[in-house]
Amino acid sequence: MNLKIKLKEIKKGKLTAVKNVMTFSEKIATCEVKDLNIFLHLNEDAIEQAKEIDRRIKKGTAGKLAGLCFAVKSNISVKHMITTCASKVLEDYESGYNATVINKLLAEDAIILGMVNMDEFACGASGETSAFGPTKNPRNPELIPGGSSSGSAAAVAAGLCDFALGSDTGGSIRNPASHCGVTGLKPTYGAVSRYGLIDMTMSFDCIGPLTNSTEDAKLIFNVIKGQDNFDQTTKEEKPKLTKKGVIGLVNVKDFCSKEIVELIETKTKEIAEKNNWKIKKINLPLDIAIQTYYIIVYTEFFSATRKFDGRRFGKKIEEFAGPEVIRRIVGGSEITKAEHEGKYYREALKARNYIKQQFEKLFKEVDAIILPTVPRTPHKIGEKISVEDMYAYDIFTTPASIAGLPAISVPAGKTDNKDVGLQIIAPHFQEELIFKLAKDFE
Repeated sequence: MNLKIKLKEIKKGKLTAVKNVMTFSEKIATCEVKDLNIFLHLNEDAIEQAKEIDRRIKKGTAGKLAGLCFAVKSNISVKHMITTCASKVLEDYESGYNATVINKLLAEDAIILGMVNMDEFACGASGETSAFGPTKNPRNPELIPGGSSSGSAAAVAAGLCDFALGSDTGGSIRNPASHCGVTGLKPTYGAVSRYGLIDMTMSFDCIGPLTNSTEDAKLIFNVIKGQDNFDQTTKEEKPKLTKKGVIGLVNVKDFCSKEIVELIETKTKEIAEKNNWKIKKINLPLDIAIQTYYIIVYTEFFSATRKFDGRRFGKKIEEFAGPEVIRRIVGGSEITKAEHEGKYYREALKARNYIKQQFEKLFKEVDAIILPTVPRTPHKIGEKISVEDMYAYDIFTTPASIAGLPAISVPAGKTDNKDVGLQIIAPHFQEELIFKLAKDFE
């Protein structure tokens, strides 16, 4: 159900906040859902919070999201909730404060259902690296749901919440949105506060919504966006839209399965004809982007994990983390060794500027850019995948992250009965354009 319609039902008294919480809670408690391994911790106070919200609804003083229920990726701080990052390192860590996005949602009377599974410390693209077992794809439990926001996408796809929050470093919202057949928005870097996010890579990470539709994503984004004094990267901008009437369709044939290429091209042509858009075939430096991305990720992740030393909170990360986390720590340690004098990181920053410049040139010719979200359909859980192939899951999503651009993944259809996502990238702070285009594609 569209969230605006649901909110009207709650406002009219046809549905109460308590009933909404109970309905989701009963579904989460079923054996079938438990087997999907989506929720790590539940909010035991959800019913009491819903009762208070129902009282405010009757008084006419409730917020704009009153009665809606949401799930939170377990790397976003929620006061008095266990925030594990799906790792044994933080398995007993209770957050002492709320992330800014949580405070904004609670201020509008949304209700937290619980913390959901993810790839450990957001290191992964499949949902399989969690220390508490892999999340399963609700569309087909044999398949990966994608990562790292695996639980967030799966919770929405399984109908276990009204919406969910995830974090996106190089595709961690868009990738699982594609595999689970839902909508996932990575906002412009700086549009949404990261305060309270246990981030993997501070210069890439964004918090964004996973929902059942573009309209729902827009609703949640408009609540959580905005400047925040706790996060100096945040700002508010309203760029002028200069419509060219041209969509850039990226040439991805060398990086993607033929079936996905054909599906995205067909869908784009349909929408272009319907809205009188022109299509311009374009190229992005995709191979450079994935290499640039991982050098920066390894470097910044290594730096970020130095606080997990076993003395202040949690356990020592090198002793309790899984192999993918250790791989990135070791890689970052090697890149930052004194004898390299920052060479690799500096070269990656140069490549990052080059990629930003390529986008700037393209946006002088096109309004938005279209390409697949993921180059392949989800594999089976436990299937042997090389590190190179696993990292290549992010080849289409990393460019927008490197340039700090807003991007959304919307369902485009299926190939081999597996969900395929279509990705839309727009200039900085042009989320409104993204929503408009995404709604057309829906």
